[in-house]
Amino acid sequence: MYELTPHFDAEVEPGTNILLTGHPLSGKRSMMMDVLAAGTDRDEGAIVVTTKDGADRVLRDYEKRTPYEGKPVAVVDCVTQQQGGETRESDRIKYASSPVDMTGIGIKLSEFLQAFGDRGIKQNRVMVHSLSTLLMYSDLQTVFRFLHVFTGRVQSVDGLGLFSIDSTAHDDQAMNTIKQLFDGIVTVPEDGEPEIRLP
Repeated sequence: MYELTPHFDAEVEPGTNILLTGHPLSGKRSMMMDVLAAGTDRDEGAIVVTTKDGADRVLRDYEKRTPYEGKPVAVVDCVTQQQGGETRESDRIKYASSPVDMTGIGIKLSEFLQAFGDRGIKQNRVMVHSLSTLLMYSDLQTVFRFLHVFTGRVQSVDGLGLFSIDSTAHDDQAMNTIKQLFDGIVTVPEDGEPEIRLP
């Protein structure tokens, strides 16, 4: 089982994918990072797929939560290459060419999961921030197909998937289509407690 501490007093079965939905500044990213960091403290794998911030920033933020040196913490960076930044891959950071490169994102995720599996790591937490960026660059059908494969991959390795979406940026049809792919939904209000619906 995966515990969803520190924000939720709940645990979910391995292979569960959860969507966090709310306003752009409702703290979804921070919440997901906290849940991943709690897993890192238990020596679980953590993989961050970022379509908004470069890997360096993600890792700096992560280090504030937990010291990760020597631990299975990895980032798939979909931003830096698109912005023309320097991209040297390591066993901690891999790059997709842009948020449109969903095939590349999927391959890099699989490479990290494989590497962690080879190290004997049985439990992995994966977060994607943010699906809204993917929807900005590609149409709903393409993103849906990508997510269908991506959530299936998390499921197949008994991982925990956490995905964020800005609820204000998409119409009801898009939101309802995307929600079908997830086992649980967390609604994060601007103020007040997040509401969690789990399977």
